[in-house]
Amino acid sequence: MRAFFRLGLVGALALVQPAQAGDYVGPKVDEFVQEMTREYGFAGEQLTRLFAEAERKQTILDAISRPAERVKPWHEYRPIFITDARIGQGVDFWRQHEDALARAQAEYGVASEVIVAIIGVETFYGRNTGSYRVIDALSTLGFDYPPRAPFFRQQLKEFLLLAREEQVDPLALKGSYAGAMGLPQFMPSSFRAYAVDFDGDGRIDIWNNPVDAIGSVASYFKAHGWQPGAPVVASASTEGERAQEGLTEGLESTLNAAQLKALGWKTEAALADDVPVTAFKLDGEKGEEYWIGLPNFYTITRYNRSVMYAMAVHQLSQQIAAARGRS
Repeated sequence: MRAFFRLGLVGALALVQPAQAGDYVGPKVDEFVQEMTREYGFAGEQLTRLFAEAERKQTILDAISRPAERVKPWHEYRPIFITDARIGQGVDFWRQHEDALARAQAEYGVASEVIVAIIGVETFYGRNTGSYRVIDALSTLGFDYPPRAPFFRQQLKEFLLLAREEQVDPLALKGSYAGAMGLPQFMPSSFRAYAVDFDGDGRIDIWNNPVDAIGSVASYFKAHGWQPGAPVVASASTEGERAQEGLTEGLESTLNAAQLKALGWKTEAALADDVPVTAFKLDGEKGEEYWIGLPNFYTITRYNRSVMYAMAVHQLSQQIAAARGRS
C-alpha cells in the first residue's frame, strides 16, 4: 500500500514499546486477546502491546450516542448529494480513471457511473475518508459502547486479520469514527470479503489507490446481486383504495410487479410480472413521488440500508453520466 508501512502486524508491533497503563490494557481486553490467540494464532503478548497503543476516543462515543437527527424528507436529503460540485468532480474522476472503470464494468457488470456515484456519496471521491485511527475507533466501540459492542468487536477481529493478511501497520490505517475505511468506506469485514487488488500490484489499497477502490466497489456490487444493464427504479403513480397496501415496510421485497399492479400501482416501465419489487413514497419538492425499486435498487441498499441513500446514489449516477455525455 503506497502510503503505508509494509511492516505487517508482527513487524509493526516490534516497534511498539512495552505495554504501559493505557486505555486498553488490562482485564477488559484480556479475553479478546486470548480469543484471537486461540482462534487465529496471534501472539498474545504482541496484541497486548498493540492495544496498549490504542486510545479511547470520547468524541467517537459522543458521535455514535448522539440522538438521531430528524429524518430529513427527500427534498432536503437529495440536495446534500446531488450538487453541481459532486457531479462535476464525478465527471473528472471518471475521466481520470476511465480505463479502470471500463475494466470494472466489463469484469463485474457494474455500470461505471454507479461506481463513481458510490465513491462520490461516500467520500466525495476521497476527500473525506475519515481521520480516526481504525484501531482507536474499533477498540473504543468494541470495548466501551455496550449497545453494539459485539458487532464492533467482530470488526476489530476482522481488522486485525486484515492487517496481518495485507502486511500493513494496524496503527497507521485511518477511517471514520465507526471504522469505515478508504474511498469506498468499507468496514473491515467487507474489505476482507470483497476488496480486490484491481491494479495487480500485489496489494489491496482502498485508501490511496482509486483503481483498487473502483474494483472493490464493483466486486461488492456483483457479490450482492447487481444485474448488468438492468434498471434500478421505475417511477409510478397510484390509484384506488388499496394502493397504500403496496408500500414496502423496510427494504426487503415482499411483492412482485404483478401483485403491486393489482394494488393500484402503475408505471410506464415494462416490468416482468414476477420481478421482485419494493414500493416507496418520497416527499419531493413538488409533492409526493411514488417509486418502484427493482433488484438493482435492492443491491444498492446492501451498501447502505436506506431508501434515500440508494436513490441519491442512483440519481447522482444518472446526473454524472449525463454531464459526461454533454462534455
